[in-house]
Amino acid sequence: MKKDWLPSSQKDGTVLLANRQNTSTLLSDLKALFKANVLLANVLPVFTGYWLALYFSGTAFSANWDVFLLTMIGSTLVMAGALVINNWYDVDIDTVMDRTKNRPTVTGTISLKTVLTLGLALSVLGFILLLFTTIEAAIWAFVGWFTYVILYTMWSKRRYTLNTVIGSVSGAVSPLIGWTAIESGFHIVPIILFLILFVFQMPHTFAIAMRKYHEYKAAGVAMLPVVHGFAMTKRQIFVYVACLLPLPFYLTSLGTTFIVIATVLNIGWFALSIYGFFTKDDQGWARVVFIYSVNYITILFVLMVIVTLPFFG
Repeated sequence: MKKDWLPSSQKDGTVLLANRQNTSTLLSDLKALFKANVLLANVLPVFTGYWLALYFSGTAFSANWDVFLLTMIGSTLVMAGALVINNWYDVDIDTVMDRTKNRPTVTGTISLKTVLTLGLALSVLGFILLLFTTIEAAIWAFVGWFTYVILYTMWSKRRYTLNTVIGSVSGAVSPLIGWTAIESGFHIVPIILFLILFVFQMPHTFAIAMRKYHEYKAAGVAMLPVVHGFAMTKRQIFVYVACLLPLPFYLTSLGTTFIVIATVLNIGWFALSIYGFFTKDDQGWARVVFIYSVNYITILFVLMVIVTLPFFG
């Protein structure tokens, strides 16, 4: 039966259903294009850095709403722009990998020209907003953007296992953006936040690379497990997790509760990394490491905010 012959109520229902499906598809495409999970994960450290700068400088949050909004919106736009450009550039390898083959750049639902234009526009707008906070915050945002887009995406990702180190730098500057919107970055707290994020991203990314080994190999991406094997990757995970152990003790100003919980989390991850040398289920172990790493960094950066709340303690 043709739709023209349907009663008007059924026609309206069909159109409404089609609109909902189109909206759902668009939202799904945008979520994939912006790498929503990655973007949200990077927004939290920006907020934590901003919050701690207020705390240590004795500045009232209520008196800096304008700076807060400029910082959060500006940094989010810059990071979103970088992620969109990454999708634009990586369309060829995304076509090969199962976890990325449904991105709109691959399916063609959004043209590559539109994606590139969107990525550049978001980046520029984000930088402009951050310039209304401090020059230093904008500089750190540019360091993260340039490292991720140019040094990681366009230069090292397909050529060198060093790509993980370079990519970790871009993610680690996020708390510095938040902090320097209020205070100078020459302070032990933002430096340690940078180091925690930088070191954390190494075993986190290695675990992903182990889980997606065959996809990265098929796409020709020079991830550590692909180039040097799982044994080397396990040793690297162990070393980097070990490097996290002393870092909370440089943040004694956050109090005993933070030090104890952070240390317990570090010891748990360290024990898990040691277990990797004995397990035969590499994929299962890598999955646990990945899940642990995601929860680890979320708990740590939320905890930093909680222990510095006015009512805490």
